[in-house]
Amino acid sequence: MAEPSRTPTRRRRPTTGGGVVMADVARLAGVSDQTVSRVLNDHPRVRAETRERVRAAMRELGYRPTASARTLASGRSRTLGVISFDAARFGPAATLAGINEAAQEAGYLVSTIALTAADQTAVTGAVDRLLGQGADGIIAIAPQRSVGQALVEIDHRVPMVTLDKSFGAHIPVVAGDSASGARQATAHLLGLGHRTVRHIAGPTGWIAAEARVDGWRAALADAGAEVHEPLLGDWSADSGYDLGRRVARQPGLTALFVSNDQMAVGVLRALHEAGRRVPEDVSVVGYDDIPEAAHLLPPLTTVRTDFAEIGRRCLTLTLDQLDRFPEPGVRVTIPTELVIRHSTASPSAHPALERLGVERDPDR
Repeated sequence: MAEPSRTPTRRRRPTTGGGVVMADVARLAGVSDQTVSRVLNDHPRVRAETRERVRAAMRELGYRPTASARTLASGRSRTLGVISFDAARFGPAATLAGINEAAQEAGYLVSTIALTAADQTAVTGAVDRLLGQGADGIIAIAPQRSVGQALVEIDHRVPMVTLDKSFGAHIPVVAGDSASGARQATAHLLGLGHRTVRHIAGPTGWIAAEARVDGWRAALADAGAEVHEPLLGDWSADSGYDLGRRVARQPGLTALFVSNDQMAVGVLRALHEAGRRVPEDVSVVGYDDIPEAAHLLPPLTTVRTDFAEIGRRCLTLTLDQLDRFPEPGVRVTIPTELVIRHSTASPSAHPALERLGVERDPDR
């Protein structure tokens, strides 16, 4: 009697959509659960052939590791929190873009909370939300002293990095060298032969604005030049325009350093409306090198900060704390670069000075 035909048996695949677990992958690949965990987290101490066998098993089973699986495998959520303030401004926005790009390369997700208030309650609430999401670390784009001081009072329990200034000896910081950039800008104008340089500053309490005032004052002091009180703006083009109207008719004004490019845009308009030509009558230097700076009339001389590099270094410092616990108080300073365009010139090229009753210096 003939034997009944049999259908060849096939390895039964566990169901997908949550049915496949790490143990299924380990069983099919012939490795331990720990080895699968190491492959999931790109651990370097896994042989290439073992890594490929595990990945082949994942493909065959249709296994897609969830965030929770990665967390269980590594003890990390692979999510970083970012607290940002005034995120619409060029500097914070460009820094955040740098953080996101670096995080993506490192295999991390970024959860961002944009603050509208710079007080203890808002900052504490943001940290609590990020900790509740399981963030492995927090990067605080904290440009105001009030934000930084609030951070000091918080038990954040995970690695933290701040921008511009460290408010605690244990918190690493990444900062653009605002004081040096302001010195460069002011020294450039003095080097062209201007007797002094007026300054439109950012608002009180902003760390970068205060550092730029310090750098401007230091350059004037080094040159023995007269120091006028700075005018305080709010970073906007509107405030630059209003303050530009105030200084446009001041006798002796030939050089102006503005604490950011947005305010410089408003200044250029105010000077134009007052009949003051740039740079023939007044030389203007901005700060940040926004993308539009090269396309203004005239193209704006400005100080460039590599905000993308600041973002990358923030991410690196955060991950370093997770892996190697660097010495407390680490400070990374990103150098600035003066970008000279057509909004600055020697005062000897200022025929309008005689109209304003300003004598030229024959020695210049």
